[in-house]
Amino acid sequence: MLVLSRKTDQSIMIGDDIEIVVSSIDGNSVRIGIKAPRDLKILRKETFEEVRQENIKAVQAASKYNQDISKILPRKAETKDNAEDEEGKLD
Repeated sequence: MLVLSRKTDQSIMIGDDIEIVVSSIDGNSVRIGIKAPRDLKILRKETFEEVRQENIKAVQAASKYNQDISKILPRKAETKDNAEDEEGKLD
């Protein structure tokens, strides 16, 4: 991790198009501004982690749902063409 000291109104550049500006310092609180392209997502870490956890839960729920559905749906009946194709793959 790179650690830099900055004063109010000083900046840090990330690449060519992201600028982090120290807006103000008040005790233990630092206000920063971020100048970046609009298509770049910028989230507070705690928000990012909440979204990530919700996405994991959604994937797990979808996986369970798919397993439950596959138990209910009838299996695809094997046709003569499918059986011949499978025999050809074994050679």
